[in-house]
Amino acid sequence: MKISIITVVFNGAATIRQCIESVLGQDYPFVEYIVIDGNSTDGTQEVVKSYGSRVQKFVSEPDSGIYDAMNKGIALASGEVIGILNADDFYAYQSVLSDVAEIMSANDYQGCYGDLQYVDSTDDSLVKRQWVSGSYKPGAFLNGWMPPHPTFFVRKDVYATHGNFSLNLGSAADYELMLRLIHKAGIKIAYIPRVLVKMRIGGVSNSTLKNRLAANRNDLKAWKTNNLTPRFYTLWLKPLRKIFQFIG
Repeated sequence: MKISIITVVFNGAATIRQCIESVLGQDYPFVEYIVIDGNSTDGTQEVVKSYGSRVQKFVSEPDSGIYDAMNKGIALASGEVIGILNADDFYAYQSVLSDVAEIMSANDYQGCYGDLQYVDSTDDSLVKRQWVSGSYKPGAFLNGWMPPHPTFFVRKDVYATHGNFSLNLGSAADYELMLRLIHKAGIKIAYIPRVLVKMRIGGVSNSTLKNRLAANRNDLKAWKTNNLTPRFYTLWLKPLRKIFQFIG
């Protein structure tokens, strides 16, 4: 089973080397590594090129944002399974992809996911928060559940059947994709009860209160795009819309 890993980056020279090393350091031998760069100007391209053919596919050109870049990577991927690891993230241990391959081979799973740790932006040994996903139960998205996207691996044919990332949902595009695949399409997924990925804190959607509220609006839009209404919207998100409007 070949696994394609896609890293998208724009001006990520400060962190991408650790990301790349965590992929190339995996003990699983059947890995295709793809890096999609948004025409960086800070030395990112030079870092990626320094790995030569170990990064099998490297594209550097302007794009329409992170999810457009991810879609480019999916189109280039030749593996049976696809994982996406952002330039600020890195795999937590050497056999992450071996564990993914093992569980994806069992019972014909179409996807899998695990846990994630948020680490300090400058000291990655300092754990700030842990996201324990837990096993998926049908309907869990209705109550606000979701897996951490960097730990989410999906078979390529699932993308072919159900589509890639939507480009009109802002930072909620990964949420909408998982909602569409897991909740709406009902793909068969497995939970790996281990920390698979470590993520540096400070993502765009969480950087300010206003950004977080905007992200919540996009989450709701993701449901509307799929003609669905979550229970958590009526319980707490709907009342918060007045706050969204007040803040602007």
